Amino acid sequence: MQLTYNKELQSVLPLVLTKSSGTLISKGLAITVIGGLASSTLLTLVFIPVVYELFFTKRTKKHANS
Repeated sequence: MQLTYNKELQSVLPLVLTKSSGTLISKGLAITVIGGLASSTLLTLVFIPVVYELFFTKRTKKHANS
């Protein structure tokens, strides 16, 4: 997951940093791609495991007490 994110970031980063004219559409698209990659990576690596842990910790504690 991280390797994919890093490689895609490296491929899109030159589009964001370009100062030449005519790159307005490419720059906007590159910023959108970077934002999507960052949010999906955080969602996959942080948010979903935390929610999973919270849900199943409560569930296993209920079954252990009964």
